[in-house]
Amino acid sequence: MKNIIVALVLAFGALFAKETTTVDFETYLEHFDYEERSNMKIRTVEMLVALEENDAVLVDIRFPDEYEAWHIKGSVNIPLNDLPKRMHELPKEKLIVTACPHNDRSNMVLTLNGYNAKYLSDGLLKTADFLRGENAKEFLEAYRQSRK
Repeated sequence: MKNIIVALVLAFGALFAKETTTVDFETYLEHFDYEERSNMKIRTVEMLVALEENDAVLVDIRFPDEYEAWHIKGSVNIPLNDLPKRMHELPKEKLIVTACPHNDRSNMVLTLNGYNAKYLSDGLLKTADFLRGENAKEFLEAYRQSRK
């Protein structure tokens, strides 16, 4: 497990090499392919590193009641139906990670408007499960070691 975490942490910088531009919906769909579909996703470990390094913002797009019941510390709640009118609140210079539910749709809204956006493919529950016990300790140790 430690080797996988260290490898992901070290390879993480390549995720931010993408240059962003605003594109219309038709053009985006015309060029949508398997590579773009893959680029839309981010895994828990990669997201945690980006958040820790202040390179990303986690946007929880669930309804306010769901967010109030539980959420990941440091996330921002912008419900999916509010996202188009609240995008101006998000920094374009950072990776925007959207999480649960309907992630593909929220990602497209952001991508079309010039954001470097990915959705959390693991989902919030798997992220919370990942950060339990020894995994949390191993992740933090590997992350801290990679920063030296």
